[in-house]
Amino acid sequence: MILRLAALAAALLLGACELIKAAEEPTDLYTITPKSTFDQDMPAVFWQLAVEVPGASANLSTSRIAISQSPTSSDYFSKTAWTDRAPLMVQTRIVDSFENSHKIVAVARESIGLRANYVLQSDLRNFEAMYFYGPQPIAHVRIVAKLVRMPDRQIIAVGSFERCVRARADKVPKVVEAFDQALGSVMKRLVAWTLKAAPPRAPSDEAPYDIIRYRNPANAHVDSENCPKGNDASMVPLTDE
Repeated sequence: MILRLAALAAALLLGACELIKAAEEPTDLYTITPKSTFDQDMPAVFWQLAVEVPGASANLSTSRIAISQSPTSSDYFSKTAWTDRAPLMVQTRIVDSFENSHKIVAVARESIGLRANYVLQSDLRNFEAMYFYGPQPIAHVRIVAKLVRMPDRQIIAVGSFERCVRARADKVPKVVEAFDQALGSVMKRLVAWTLKAAPPRAPSDEAPYDIIRYRNPANAHVDSENCPKGNDASMVPLTDE
């Protein structure tokens, strides 16, 4: 019995040492840059926008960098991470991108309690590196967004934005570069769509909101480029605009 207890204690001590060692292993941290260049014909708007944290599935709602070895599997790069949980990082970069457009009166995270005319709600549907389309992974980013009029919380427009960029090499820094390009392209189009989806001025009693016009089905916008169709990934570029 004594020998058995001693062996158990030794095993527990060894396991604790392994956990401490794992916790002390260095982790490389990466982030994504905001979009800073936009088309010159984007309209200027005179309303305030609150950006909510994008919703995400459990495998994406983490700081770990997600990868997929097959369409039905999910894993992560080891010893690497984003600087924040992916949805929070994306929210920050969306806000930064709107600010960089210089086309909006005010934009902020929804959590600060901005008295907004509109709220941008979104889902981060894809934010992973796909490894099942050849040796070089493809960064896949897809955001589905809803523009919500306040204070009645009326959805006035829905848009889906998707981009894929193939990494130049199967190395984490190159994969992160591909993520940066794919998300940048998504955010560029998300910002432009949002600014065009509502009237330039906030609705008021003097200027009532034309709900018939802005509930037009044409606002169900789908913008997808460079992503594989079925088993064909031959057209996925190494870089996006």
